[in-house]
Amino acid sequence: MLHFKSRKYREIWREGAVIKDYLLKKLNIRLLSSSYRSIRTKLLFCFLIVTLIPLLSLGGLSYYQSAKVINSQFGKYGENAVAQLEQQMSSYLNRMNQTTETVYSYLLDPARVDLGNQVPTTYKEIMDKDDFEVLLKALKTDRTAGIYIITNSGYYYGENNLDVAKLNRIPAWQAMSDAYVGKYWLGFYPQNHGMKETEESGITVLGLAVPINNPYGALRGSKILIEENAEDLLHMFKLFENDTKAHLRIADPQGLIIYETAAVFTSQSSDIVWNKTLAANEWTIEARLPAKSFYRSSGIIRSNTMMVAVASCLLAFGIAYVFSSRFTSRIRRLKDAMQKVGFGKLHTRTQVEAKDELGSLDTSFNNMVGGIQSLIGEVERSERLKKEAELKAFHYQINPHLLFNTLNSIQWKARLQGAEDIRQMLYHLTMVLEGNLDISQELIPLSRELWMIEHFLKIQEVRYGPVFDYELECDEPLKRYLIPRMTLQPLFENIFFHGFEDGKGNIRLSVKEEGSHLILTLSDNGAGIPADKLERLLLPTAANRKGRGGLGVQNADQKFKLHFGQQYGLTVHSSQGEGTTIIMKWPEKEESPHGSKQDD
Repeated sequence: MLHFKSRKYREIWREGAVIKDYLLKKLNIRLLSSSYRSIRTKLLFCFLIVTLIPLLSLGGLSYYQSAKVINSQFGKYGENAVAQLEQQMSSYLNRMNQTTETVYSYLLDPARVDLGNQVPTTYKEIMDKDDFEVLLKALKTDRTAGIYIITNSGYYYGENNLDVAKLNRIPAWQAMSDAYVGKYWLGFYPQNHGMKETEESGITVLGLAVPINNPYGALRGSKILIEENAEDLLHMFKLFENDTKAHLRIADPQGLIIYETAAVFTSQSSDIVWNKTLAANEWTIEARLPAKSFYRSSGIIRSNTMMVAVASCLLAFGIAYVFSSRFTSRIRRLKDAMQKVGFGKLHTRTQVEAKDELGSLDTSFNNMVGGIQSLIGEVERSERLKKEAELKAFHYQINPHLLFNTLNSIQWKARLQGAEDIRQMLYHLTMVLEGNLDISQELIPLSRELWMIEHFLKIQEVRYGPVFDYELECDEPLKRYLIPRMTLQPLFENIFFHGFEDGKGNIRLSVKEEGSHLILTLSDNGAGIPADKLERLLLPTAANRKGRGGLGVQNADQKFKLHFGQQYGLTVHSSQGEGTTIIMKWPEKEESPHGSKQDD
């Protein structure tokens, strides 16, 4: 139903092409002359060339696309508006249909055959009349103007506000024959058939009349009259007409006009037409809009586009001059900043003035210098931390010979005095310290770490007795792979000092291979870790807190990250009262035959 004025679009394109050719000829002549050899002037005219041509082309294309979109959207808006009218009218019609079907079904009940077409005289007839009118009142909604059953004799059921003699004021009611079968839609009309109403009074309603023709029901030959307040519906019609400026017409299948816009309108073949058909009674809603009104928005866009194009051309001349003068200064400023960085002034930054190519270059330069500055700072921090670690290691260094000789002397003294438990604890302690005090290697085979754990558990067994169970699951080939020194012992210490009560519990350690990585799982059924402590267990700040608990876990995690990378380390799962599970993941590495470490 939509079409566009392609002829005018082609004229716009031709005008743009003529202007483009003219500008190209003039600019080529000026650029080839000797008076335009400076780089600043060349930049000026090159900028004008690459600006004006796309600008004019973009203006024409923008107008074409904008007009196309506006016309399409306005057409869809009209279709949606007519669809809303159709939906609202269908709501009215369906509600009236349901009311008539309910009344009709009520009258088909054999118990209602006593309802007559005369004024009731007996008590039963009065009661039947009252029951029937209660039903009619119950069927009324806030939009229902009236529900009546009008008999052949002129007597009616419903509210006592109807003058039957005035029903002939409704043209469609007067035209309805007594032999009509089915639903008869009366259309829109003023409700002026009340007792105290005149022809000029009354609200506008939508009427439906249904003859009662069933030979087995009550009130055969009577008519059901349903009237719905149509003020809101007519208000919607007015809003649609004012909003779209379209001519609205509603007609029945026979072509009888139900509603039409009051303004005089002459239809044309070029009109934009929106149609909808009501399913309830096959009325047709037709909205017509003259093509001139439909394309008025695109005409406004064309005028505005031309005005903007002229203003943009003038603005382009001014911007071209400013840009050409600032272009070289920005390059010079960037060059000076590079020289300062070359002299070691890493705090140098260039100002980013725009988001063009030079602005992107300024941003990249600033990011590069910032990255270099951060990298140098990171190296300085690493060296400082390394030096601090070396100083701490030197400060806490213990003479192994003195310690081992002293322990051996104590062990020999305990043996002479028959203190076997003390001798065994000293023996196993000596084995643990022998492995832990060997700082020549930071990465040791997993077998050696497990060997020290066995001695540590022997100490705990002497201390607590055989009250805990330890289960190890590790294939022999996996024990050759390297692990950070003194990683497992702090975790086992946490189990006995914080997890178990009097050393009672179960410990399970498993090592499995997953691709080129090792997965070590250490689990216990001890007291578990509180949720608040578990959240900050592996945070770097946890190493600086006072008190015991969690320090060994955080140190073990840092060891894995320092040796293998930030993507490796410990994962802790724990619930208070249900035990703790620690999972370690690190890449497979093993010692070379010459003692150096290598990737597997």
